[in-house]
Amino acid sequence: MSDLVSSASTSDVPATPRLRGTVALLVPAAIFLAFALAPLLVHAGLDPFYLSIVVRIMIFAIAAVSLDLILGFGGLVSFGHAAFLGIGAYAVGILASHGAGDAFLQLPVALFASAVFAFLTGWISLRTKGVHFIMITLAFAQMAYFMMTSLSAYGGDDGMTLWTRSTVAGSKVLGDTTAFYYACLGALILSYAICRCLVVSRFGRVLRGAKENAVRMEAIGFDPFRFRLVAYVVSGMICGLAGFLLANHTEYVSPAYMAWQRSGELLIMVILGGLGTLHGAIIGATAFLFLEEWLAGFTEHWRIVFGPLLVLVAIFMERGILGAVTRRRR
Repeated sequence: MSDLVSSASTSDVPATPRLRGTVALLVPAAIFLAFALAPLLVHAGLDPFYLSIVVRIMIFAIAAVSLDLILGFGGLVSFGHAAFLGIGAYAVGILASHGAGDAFLQLPVALFASAVFAFLTGWISLRTKGVHFIMITLAFAQMAYFMMTSLSAYGGDDGMTLWTRSTVAGSKVLGDTTAFYYACLGALILSYAICRCLVVSRFGRVLRGAKENAVRMEAIGFDPFRFRLVAYVVSGMICGLAGFLLANHTEYVSPAYMAWQRSGELLIMVILGGLGTLHGAIIGATAFLFLEEWLAGFTEHWRIVFGPLLVLVAIFMERGILGAVTRRRR
């Protein structure tokens, strides 16, 4: 996995600054506009089931964008990122089981719990690098996974069902399909905007500099560890937001949200779309989930076909879908 990420991040596609700037503005705008107009297709007669798929895509796109922040710009290959997804989801489920079903309580708890977990695990993990970092993030995620499977009071390995979505100041506005759809879209745009502001700022330049040469950054007076830790915490909080939305979307919480397979899927989404672009993570999540849904319609053994397709993408599209499109346009 680390070799795949390395090849994806070092094989740059030549492009003029003006072209890169245009793509960085127009592609996200087109993506968000397409998401915003999707509910109109349902009113025009499209099966509402597809709208549910788009909601799932937006939720996982939030998680993928959060991972791209530390992977694409910080070079941190986290194989346990799904732990934050599960923490955000369980914040909803556990509080709801105790009668606290309002989003104004659940969301801050989800973000705070994700931030604490990210800070504690990041403080240890970021003192390692390479394969050691990959394995230690995987270990922490598996610890969280097995802890939740052992909590029989909250469903254990079977998970727990939510009887209703979170309320907002006592209102059941999220129970409306369209309102929840646009809440997810708003969360995606906000997450993207936060990450974009970070990567184009001085903070982002230091983060990218530490990815290229941490020793040089230390020599000019910056502490890469602190910048990476802040990025790791922010990334964890944004993924916790995705977990909060996922629990409300499925109305179900399970330890499977934290499994290493889910972390692997998030990595694939980021690499598939285009590493280090943010909007590439959204494209990757869209392509991954649509392809998964399409193949599952043909056979229950769709993973046998899906795996080789991903290998072909890694071989022939080194910069992912976004890089291939940009090269084609040039």
